[in-house]
Amino acid sequence: MSQFDEALPSDAMKKGIARAPARAMLKATGLSQEDIDRPLVGIANTWSEVTPCNLHLRELAEHVKKGVRAAGGTPIEFNTIVISDGISMGTEGMKASLVSREVVADSIELAVIGHSFDAVIAIAGCDKTIPGAVMALARLDRPGLMLYGGSIAPGENAGQKISIQDVFEGVGSCAAGLMTKEDLRDLEDKACPGAGACGGQFTANTMAGAFSAMGVSPLQLNDVPAKAPEKAEAARRAGELVMGMLRRRESARSLISKQSLENAATYVAASGGSTNAVLHLIAVAREVGLSFGLDEIDAVMARTPLLADLKPTGRYMATDLAAAGGTALILRRLFEADLLQDTATSTGRTLRDEVFDVQETVGQTVVRPLDEPLSPRGGMAVLRGNLALDGSVVKLCGHKGATFRGPARVFDDEASAFAALSSGGISDGDVLVIRGVGPAGGPGMPEMLAVTAALIGAGLGDKVALLTDGRFSGATHGLMVGHIAPEAARGGAIAQLCDGDLVTIDVAKGRLDAEFSSPKNSFHPRSKTASRVLQ
Repeated sequence: MSQFDEALPSDAMKKGIARAPARAMLKATGLSQEDIDRPLVGIANTWSEVTPCNLHLRELAEHVKKGVRAAGGTPIEFNTIVISDGISMGTEGMKASLVSREVVADSIELAVIGHSFDAVIAIAGCDKTIPGAVMALARLDRPGLMLYGGSIAPGENAGQKISIQDVFEGVGSCAAGLMTKEDLRDLEDKACPGAGACGGQFTANTMAGAFSAMGVSPLQLNDVPAKAPEKAEAARRAGELVMGMLRRRESARSLISKQSLENAATYVAASGGSTNAVLHLIAVAREVGLSFGLDEIDAVMARTPLLADLKPTGRYMATDLAAAGGTALILRRLFEADLLQDTATSTGRTLRDEVFDVQETVGQTVVRPLDEPLSPRGGMAVLRGNLALDGSVVKLCGHKGATFRGPARVFDDEASAFAALSSGGISDGDVLVIRGVGPAGGPGMPEMLAVTAALIGAGLGDKVALLTDGRFSGATHGLMVGHIAPEAARGGAIAQLCDGDLVTIDVAKGRLDAEFSSPKNSFHPRSKTASRVLQ
């Protein structure tokens, strides 16, 4: 008797005389009766030609299929979308980025339910495809995992490793007269040498590591860089792993718990990860009905040391981390500090078993020893105050001070702030405020990397602060406060700020406050030019 003789979801679609038409159509796609008799495994691919992050995923899917077939299943691939943050940044297209996460989740859920797949592997690369895939797995409550396509190799310029971060910051340097247009063009030509997700501890690598710590994504497979020869075998192994989950009748949803969410947040803290992790972890928690919010994440950040010397604030890239011992090395340090809980993973082994199975490279300097952290607390914190009654998130990595006080320079859109910066209109000590760019006001809560990177490139990174009801790229560093709630479009206090109002950021006290010169609302929403789906 086959180990899959127990009823499967696909049986309702393919068994019995009434299902002959369905079988006929499946056979038209090239499947044999033997293929149809096996468990059907959906391969949810986010492949696209629009971005290097996902460019190689069609090829990777072929190796995933080999693993599924070898383990007794029949893989069936389908596709969903990707919006490239790096390409759409600073344009109207950026408003589509966060929304695309929901579309990815919805489309995977619909396709898996609609075709009665017995299990699913989601292959993801660019920022929002990763949490979107995991949100779908959480909803579906059937065997499934997310495979990360892997990081891009670093570019090289003048003997130095570079990434897309350097290009964004080069724009600010060029605008400030610190770099020629020719040098900027040279930088853009060399920053992205091929396929793979952006190479620092930006959002893609942050979330791949976080979901590895959560157990819903295979730890030792995700770290393999996108174009490394070993990636094909990693993909094949992922196909086998999902069949193992099917045999165990273990769903991805069963791996998501309060403990595994805390593990994911702890990894984000120790790795200096993206503030976008806050949005994505809370979204995944809601999919499974768990209460996990700003207070829980802030508590994790407060007790977790920053251990990884990774860009955007550190020296190293994801490929360097992989060579040093990978995500598992960071997690091992955290286990040694008693900061992680042992939870189940998609491999059938516990997280502790997975972590202590990996060797640390002798002499590596990417991940610090526990007694020599880069910082005693994680790379972000939650602030509340009269400017953020419902909370905000501050990026701490890469900024020397924990307090800042200065006059507000208020802008009602990102373009106006960028224009002021490009023309030399921002001074040391200013607190830039970009409002009206939250989930409703943007709409879509766009990222502010064009401005934040330009500030760094112009040499103002440690001399100004920035506040927004929008969000930041994982490549952002400096004293940046985002996710301010309530947002301006919903009547939040940020809407009352005027130029010159004094703003105080106090990380030690967890406060974000302003001295308002006028009680009246000074925010006037601009006319929207986004499509109806984003309004």
